[in-house]
Amino acid sequence: MKQREFYFDNAKFILIVFVVFGHLLRTFIHENEIIYSLYKVIYTFHMPAFILVSGFFAKGFRKKGYVIKIAKKLILPYLVFQTIYSLFYYYLYQEPELTINPLDPHWSLWFLISLFFWNVMLYGFARFHWKYSLTVTLLIALLIGFADSISNYLSLSRTFVFFPLFLLGYYLKKEHFYQLLHVKFKITACMVFLMIFTGFYLFPNLDYEWLLGSKPYAEMGVDSITAMFIRLCVYGLCLIMMASFFALVPNKRYFFTNFGRNSLYVYLLHGFFIRLFRVSDVKDYFSDIESFLLLACISLLLTLILSSKTITSFAQPLIELKVSKTKEMLLKLWWIMRFYKNKRLNHH
Repeated sequence: MKQREFYFDNAKFILIVFVVFGHLLRTFIHENEIIYSLYKVIYTFHMPAFILVSGFFAKGFRKKGYVIKIAKKLILPYLVFQTIYSLFYYYLYQEPELTINPLDPHWSLWFLISLFFWNVMLYGFARFHWKYSLTVTLLIALLIGFADSISNYLSLSRTFVFFPLFLLGYYLKKEHFYQLLHVKFKITACMVFLMIFTGFYLFPNLDYEWLLGSKPYAEMGVDSITAMFIRLCVYGLCLIMMASFFALVPNKRYFFTNFGRNSLYVYLLHGFFIRLFRVSDVKDYFSDIESFLLLACISLLLTLILSSKTITSFAQPLIELKVSKTKEMLLKLWWIMRFYKNKRLNHH
């Protein structure tokens, strides 16, 4: 494995931990100003950085069969988990009727369908100079907020709002990331995180939904040029926070590095635990800062478990529509059982 893969695998692992942590914190953002500020800090960089990295790894989109490949990787799992989540919500919330609508993505599944669209959109935008492409996509993202009909349907709002970040990632080279690893940038990054958190805490006026990119301006209560300015400022904030995050990502191999390859597994599976957590009485035990530190540890532990070889082996048929990991795990279990059976026979 090359060093650059250590760096990006580390980045993906850390980001998916923040995804899980952010979703756990969502339950408490209206109860605690510190938690609300921390929640907004997380949302300024975790999904934008994921999207940027996804664009960075989309450089091979011109290869033959690329669209078919990503359709199998993204759309098929999307349809599978859209169905599973529909059934899960039906029983969890005791809904009056079961509704399965593939055009209205459940919760975090928006990322799969948007990621597919972003890859396809590269065919149209990547042929131009990066300055023109980024400018046009940014203008589209700013103007799309005025279209009231574009929201969660097929994840169109997020697709257009976040596409400039995906396109930016496509144009970036690994050297751009490595330039951020200088010590002076690391110190600056820590200061930026502290300042942004302090700013959110002292001036809590920015609604967190501006960071989600999922609603038109009218639903945000700002249907004017001011809304475009706010969204433009959010882009600037996300860029600063992403740069700060990437400056702090380690580029050496650690115990969690390989788990970064399985971030999609964590992303698709953790939602079941989050939803159960939100409707259970367990959440009532988290009421002070010390308990929220425990929640951060739980996020790390859940990420490690869901990205482990055992879980990915059994979940692979649903997520990758393959059975190679599953067959390998079952074969190991068979050999273990056979070993202990022979050992017991020899003992007798």
